[in-house]
Amino acid sequence: MKKTLLQEASMKEKTLFKYLFWAFALSWALQIPASLLARQGHALAFQGLTALTMFAPFAALLLARVPLGSLGWRLNLRRNILRYLAAWLAPLVLTVLGAALYFLLFPARFDGSGASLLSALPENSWRELEKLGISPTSLIGVQFVAAISYAPLLNTFLALGEETGWRGFLYPRLKERFGVARGRLLGGVIWGVWHWPLMILAGYEYGLAYWGAPLLGPPLFCIFTISCGVLLDWLYEKTGSVWAPSLAHGAVNAAAGLPMLFLVPAYADRLTLGPAPIGVIGGAPLLLLAALVLFKGRGEQRAE
Repeated sequence: MKKTLLQEASMKEKTLFKYLFWAFALSWALQIPASLLARQGHALAFQGLTALTMFAPFAALLLARVPLGSLGWRLNLRRNILRYLAAWLAPLVLTVLGAALYFLLFPARFDGSGASLLSALPENSWRELEKLGISPTSLIGVQFVAAISYAPLLNTFLALGEETGWRGFLYPRLKERFGVARGRLLGGVIWGVWHWPLMILAGYEYGLAYWGAPLLGPPLFCIFTISCGVLLDWLYEKTGSVWAPSLAHGAVNAAAGLPMLFLVPAYADRLTLGPAPIGVIGGAPLLLLAALVLFKGRGEQRAE
């Protein structure tokens, strides 16, 4: 009996290592050429390859021969409607709160005229939009409507490629091995490191010219992934479905860039503070909520 348990534990560890190997190998094999293409100005190719990396964790499950039926494919919507609503809207609320805190501390960096959006668009494109009567403020409004309505749903199907691997497989194994709190913290670090080639080579999230580049951004981003990972895993635990964290992940991706629409372009290379949730100040509400969930979970575990 004891030998059987040891063999089972050994098999679980081997499967976990196989999964991690393929999740990183497949993703980094896409991230590195994507980053090189980005540095040469091939934005569309970069976006396409980056989108493909989101399916690397799911592909890793297949290659590691993880049984997919146990991941939680049912929506379980009836008894979790409020949790799904939170998955949809909470990322936007937390992003807005973080941006509000950032601009409250740095009011000179706020610009509601749409200058940041203008600087990101080619001049000819903007002239064409002006001819159609489309103003910067109306485009900002469209971005907010998208983040509240259809964008999280569309992003869900991309995020599912990651969530099946991270929350569906990796986090439960780490929590089983190290406990809930440590497992979630370690899972967040792994998730963050998984993005590092894009960050170091292509300036993903923080750019290439920020203070402390390229060493500060990657570990700072891990704080963001730890925070997100705690909340996404909580959703997965409570709903028993990979769809809930996938929706929340999609909503995070839809909302995270909105604060940048109000940032004075001259500060676009100082994103380690904010206003997006990847910054220390912009991400403070997200980090606080994650800490509350983490410590509450530890308390419940001790009570059991």
